[in-house]
Amino acid sequence: MARKGIGARIARALLLLGLAFVVASALAVLVLRWVDPWTSAMMLESRIEARLAGDGKYRVRYTWIDAARMSPACARAVVAAEDQLFAEHAGFDFEAIRKAAEHNARSKRLRGASTISQQVAKNLFLWSGRTWVRKGLEVWFTVLIEALWPKERILEVYLNIAQFGPGVYGVEAAAQTFWHKSARRLTRTEAATLAAVLPNPRRYRATAPSPYVQRRRDWILRQMSYLETPAATDGVPRVREAR
Repeated sequence: MARKGIGARIARALLLLGLAFVVASALAVLVLRWVDPWTSAMMLESRIEARLAGDGKYRVRYTWIDAARMSPACARAVVAAEDQLFAEHAGFDFEAIRKAAEHNARSKRLRGASTISQQVAKNLFLWSGRTWVRKGLEVWFTVLIEALWPKERILEVYLNIAQFGPGVYGVEAAAQTFWHKSARRLTRTEAATLAAVLPNPRRYRATAPSPYVQRRRDWILRQMSYLETPAATDGVPRVREAR
């Protein structure tokens, strides 16, 4: 009987913890629909890594800017580069996931299939890594973000917290750091260059693009021509319908 009582108390405690996590995480995501985040889990993690490495010169460059004050090329470039079906899917691109799984099964060079929504969930709330626990939390936060935020808010947050260089987060900080101007004045080529470094912003440089970054930038510029941003709706770039 005593063992059953202890087991029941443990089960009840775990249930309460689970419910508390569900409520707290949903509330956090809901609040951030309207409140601009002052930092992200990725920024905090990078600060900790720099401190542990003894890098006293490291600092985070992060300046929030509303989507209305960004060059429209910023949204087009990241959607063209990272997630062309962003406006259509509900957080997960299952066809891309299938293709990535097939590629990874036969190649040592892993390919990701994360959508912009998944990247927001990961960068804003979670730590880096490939454990099943972190991946499960990424799925959970992606579902919450898609359920509680409109698409334009997801894209706005992504453009503000994505890493574009060592310690450089968001298009405004990137524009100021690399070209000494606001994100409002970024050209199509500059926006495409920023999107081109997203796969590995610690390695690739927007101001000194390698041949790979240049090829990727040019590909993104071509893909941007296939997107349109309906001014009368939510301003989210969509794949242009065939005429």
